[in-house]
Amino acid sequence: MIVLRNRRSAAGLVLLTLLVLLVSAGPLVSPWRWDETDFAAFGAGPSAGHWLGTTQSGRDVFAVTLRGARTSLLIGLAVAVISTGVAAVVGTVAGYAGGRLDRALMWGVDLLLVLPPFLIVVLLAPRLDGGAPVLVPLLAAFMWMITARTVRAMTASLRGREYVLAARFLGVGAPRVIVRHVLPQLASLLVVDAGLNVSVAIVAEGGLSYLGLGVRPPDVSLGTLIADGQGAAAACPWPFGFAAGLLVVIVLAVNLLGDGLRDVLDPASEGAR
Repeated sequence: MIVLRNRRSAAGLVLLTLLVLLVSAGPLVSPWRWDETDFAAFGAGPSAGHWLGTTQSGRDVFAVTLRGARTSLLIGLAVAVISTGVAAVVGTVAGYAGGRLDRALMWGVDLLLVLPPFLIVVLLAPRLDGGAPVLVPLLAAFMWMITARTVRAMTASLRGREYVLAARFLGVGAPRVIVRHVLPQLASLLVVDAGLNVSVAIVAEGGLSYLGLGVRPPDVSLGTLIADGQGAAAACPWPFGFAAGLLVVIVLAVNLLGDGLRDVLDPASEGAR
């Protein structure tokens, strides 16, 4: 398996697999639901009844943090898939078509690159008031431009290859040439880009949710849990500490996997030597 050829990618895969298992199976073994309140334990410490204690509102820290981690992971994966998909489509179409279409698409990319993404998301998120369903496309809308330019340049160079020219001379349509002959050559770039975008999206979502602009109640994410727990972190550190620690571990696992894949798929990279 290609992921196991590199220590970092193997470590990232193992760690990410364990996190997914924890987020998936943890709620099944927890005695409490994430939205259930224990009115006899507000801000209680870890115990047999509450393995990691309770929040100031009486919710089980273990259950609610796993719910928040699942939300953050799903948002990160959705943003990464959408942003990398848009970059692949725009980049390959611009690089393969060339001419006016290429110039028009790259003009749009350059325009988006000069816009301040964080400021725009901060301004739009409160007005849309849609939580995660709105946050995902907003984050994805500002994470694909750099990759699209790279894909466009690589596609333009592939357009002159013999097998691409042969397919075009045989009358094969542009969409089929792109899917069968161009995209396979870009697969390594797109896989690594998608992996790294997961961690970027998770951190961005956490920051926005921390500011109250991301995931909205009654749902939770790691960002909202960190924001809720920081005020009482000195007296009741478990809600804040577990959420913050889990966020760090998730980002570390994704970055290890992405860096390792880059080294394996790009033999010229420093990590592969």
